Amino acid sequence: MSGEPNTRLSDLFGLAGWSKGELARLVNRKAAATGHPQLATDTSRVRRWIDMGETPREPVPEVLASLFTERLGRVVTIEDLGFVRNGRAGKRRDAGSADNPDGLPWAPERTAAVLTEFTGMDLMLNRRGLVGAGAALTAGGALSSAMHDWLHSDPVLSADTPRFDDPLQADPAGLDRYDAAPIGSQEIEALEHSVDVFRAWDAARGGGLQRKAVVGQLNEVGGMLAYRHPDGLQRRLWGVAANLAVLAGWMSHDVGLEPTAQKYFVIATHAAREGGDRPRAGEALSRAARQMIHLGRPDEALDLMALATSGSGEEMLPRTRAILRTIEAWAQASMGRGQEMRRTLGEAEELFVSDQGGDEQPNWMQMFDEADLHGMEALAFRTLADHEPAAASVAQHHARKALGLREEGRQRSEIFDYISLASACFIGHDPEQADRYARLALVSMGETSSQRTWDRLREMYRLTGRYAGDAKIGELREEIELSLPPKNPAKRQRSADV
Repeated sequence: MSGEPNTRLSDLFGLAGWSKGELARLVNRKAAATGHPQLATDTSRVRRWIDMGETPREPVPEVLASLFTERLGRVVTIEDLGFVRNGRAGKRRDAGSADNPDGLPWAPERTAAVLTEFTGMDLMLNRRGLVGAGAALTAGGALSSAMHDWLHSDPVLSADTPRFDDPLQADPAGLDRYDAAPIGSQEIEALEHSVDVFRAWDAARGGGLQRKAVVGQLNEVGGMLAYRHPDGLQRRLWGVAANLAVLAGWMSHDVGLEPTAQKYFVIATHAAREGGDRPRAGEALSRAARQMIHLGRPDEALDLMALATSGSGEEMLPRTRAILRTIEAWAQASMGRGQEMRRTLGEAEELFVSDQGGDEQPNWMQMFDEADLHGMEALAFRTLADHEPAAASVAQHHARKALGLREEGRQRSEIFDYISLASACFIGHDPEQADRYARLALVSMGETSSQRTWDRLREMYRLTGRYAGDAKIGELREEIELSLPPKNPAKRQRSADV
């Protein structure tokens, strides 16, 4: 007991709207339903949790997390409630402090348990038709500060795998837990193939339609990680977990579930590092950085990119370094740092060219090809054009190159290219071409379930205002207004999860 109020629990308690007595009764009822009939919580105990910072004994934290998840319609974890988990967490500097409330990084044996708990709650929300909303993103600087020393060190895999006799491996209360069993190389190969299928579907159709399937697969992998496999298999299984977590995060970001997405990116970083793949951990963090830029927080994105780059190790291939540079350049463009952006993109181009015909790319990098390089350059220059209008012509050049190189099955990227090109044409005073490419984007957008494409279209719509008197642009504005989905996250998520 700290003697200080648990402000995290207090805030969530206020949002939930329960009385202390009501919460006590709900805890007892949920605990009894999940195999703990002996639990007897009362109003005074709830008061001590909130006002005195008392940490309840197991399984109460898991029960509370499940109750708040159901009530608030978003995933609420034990850390969100202000409780620090037991075990080796005490060895981490500042774990559970105000600057690091989630106790990052997690102790090695926590990663599989957190993965399984979080995915189980996420699936529970989807089953009951609830939506993700109301949570805050952790600042990029706070994430990078908490994880810096940990990401720069290498784990000892055999010591880091979960153990059955560890009380931390108890099933989260009220959640469906995959009935795990040891697996072999053929099963892992099948899982690796499923990641490729999910990744291709996401690139083609957006994150909404397959998000639950990816989360469910990740939940099963978390159960498998509860068994100690031979080191080679265990590393591959951690790799599957990292790839699925990145996909779950990217799909969540794609449909606007931002706090959920960030949690998956953090899980992916942990899983990749536990599997000894530091470049994959760095790339997972770079996804969180891209999310920050999309949400208008480029300074925090740069904090994350500094950690992603330095923590990836010397084994990171040139093409991986190239994609990290393009993300960094986009952040610099968002801040109007044109000279820095151009220098960073120049480095990205050099790294990409140096990798031609070189080492075989890991499967998670195979989506980044020359078209993607030009697409990211188009996005960076188009973003810079808000500060330096002359950059619009360069953005047009790269967007056209990207479109000419796009392979089939990359519809979402193609939509982004069209929007970048249309936006650059509007800024470059070419409304006729802008209208053409904006309409091409609109035609394709109805075939995907990507909220990000609509967010970018809204940015482009802002640029049409100066040409509203033009008859064709007036018609385009009307079509966009009719096509834009509601900004209400509840309506949006229901449509994405059907």
